[in-house]
Amino acid sequence: MLTYILFIIGFVFLIKGADLLVDGASSIAKKFGISNLVIGLTIVAFGTSAPELVVNILASIKGSTELAIGNVVGSNLSNILLVLGISAIIFPLVLKRHTVWKEIPLSLLAVIIVGAMANDALLDGRGFSELARIDGIVLISFFLIFLYYTFGISKVKGEDERVEKYKLPIAILMVLVGLAGLTLGGKWIVNGAVFMATKWGVSEALIGLTIVAIGTSLPELATSAMAAYRKKEDIAVGTIVGSNIFNMLWVLGVSSIIRPLDFSLALNFDIGMVALATFLLFIFMMVGKKRVLQRWQGVIFVLFYVAYLVFLGIRG
Repeated sequence: MLTYILFIIGFVFLIKGADLLVDGASSIAKKFGISNLVIGLTIVAFGTSAPELVVNILASIKGSTELAIGNVVGSNLSNILLVLGISAIIFPLVLKRHTVWKEIPLSLLAVIIVGAMANDALLDGRGFSELARIDGIVLISFFLIFLYYTFGISKVKGEDERVEKYKLPIAILMVLVGLAGLTLGGKWIVNGAVFMATKWGVSEALIGLTIVAIGTSLPELATSAMAAYRKKEDIAVGTIVGSNIFNMLWVLGVSSIIRPLDFSLALNFDIGMVALATFLLFIFMMVGKKRVLQRWQGVIFVLFYVAYLVFLGIRG
């Protein structure tokens, strides 16, 4: 019972820890004269993927590589189908042109790259499949290119991130508490996920694709749903698409460098689902109102996600 309780509390620690880390680090950066734009593109952007990153690092260290891959794949799928679906139901989401024609295709490309790199058995005829350390280095390299692109777009468009200032001792304390919360919460989540997989007789990948993935997507859900409610539509979509690219290139890249991630061929279906959901998001931008994710499309996304969870339950 204690393991289940700590597992649930772990998500609270994880999410709150990420918030404190971002706010504290942003305040410190501002005091040293770093622009709001750079803070938004680095500290804040990295902070949105901090829950997935911490869970994956701890899972990699523990040797739970299926959990690490399942967490990222499941989180990306829930981001598109569940988070964007709910956000679009709240208020139709209007996307910027560069989001439709550049960032969504980049997100799809990231999924395809990971799928190709992980399938050594299918593509190279090896006796096993994994994301090796060299794959991680390549993913990080693609990620750096994406950061360069994002910085250029934001500079041209004048996008900015408002930063709240705190006194230096308080900001430092926030960073330390945030890191502690992330570490402790991540540890409880990984331990709980491994325990549940063993107790229920299911794979760690299944726990990662469902419970852990939804839990680590809660920050994106809160941010996007609130942005949709306030009618700041592009923030809702930009947060999700950017987070998915971060997860695939940055989180999986770092995780596989720490420890090569064993890849089960059964996960090809789930990676295919992420690719399909991303492609469907792109197609929806051409159907009906151009560059608008409408309420009926949001309903389709949510129903699609429910059907996927039912399939996972049947697959076991």
